[in-house]
Amino acid sequence: MKIHPEGRRVLALLFVGLALICALVYYRAPAQLPVVAIASGLFFVTILQFFRNPTRMVPEEADHLVYAPADGKVVVIEEAYEHEYFKAKRLQVSIFMSPVNVHVNRNPVSGLVTYNKYHPGKYLVAWHPKSSSENERTTVVIDTGETEILLRQIAGALAKRIKNYLEVGQQVVQGEDFGFIKFGSRVDLFLPIGTRLKVEIGQKVKGNKTVIAELD
Repeated sequence: MKIHPEGRRVLALLFVGLALICALVYYRAPAQLPVVAIASGLFFVTILQFFRNPTRMVPEEADHLVYAPADGKVVVIEEAYEHEYFKAKRLQVSIFMSPVNVHVNRNPVSGLVTYNKYHPGKYLVAWHPKSSSENERTTVVIDTGETEILLRQIAGALAKRIKNYLEVGQQVVQGEDFGFIKFGSRVDLFLPIGTRLKVEIGQKVKGNKTVIAELD
């Protein structure tokens, strides 16, 4: 299992901390060591799975396909006014990432990054209606050459570490990693009105595998 670079320091520190706890228990209460060791191992594995980064290639690189940027469940499909960049109505698709999902974020399309802005904010639960506009978040716009797709990484009550690796002027490739949200949260996609969706509310999706929509 490949571990994402964002998790290497966290896991190293956690391993050392748990090892010290086990060593202390060994010297102070050796009879309790098996229980503490098992609990420590289970906790380490739980944190480890947060940072797994499975290798996934898109089945087909295509300008008209929009792939899921994250693993999770589709929790919003609606026409919504996008206030930050478009200042107009767009088709919003939101994917909720639970703590058990892969937390890597991947480019849903290829194109040129024309906008990238980080916003500090609150840490409302990710499904709260105002989380998209009030929580800590990063907004990115990718110009495909035919249209623009907006991506928004949103922190939640637990996830308070958004990483975004893109820069304005950068050419990105469909399927490559563009960010990471530690311990889950939410990613919003804003697509042109009239885009043909391939998913529905409640559907579980996988980054780089599930086609979210087809562009005209």
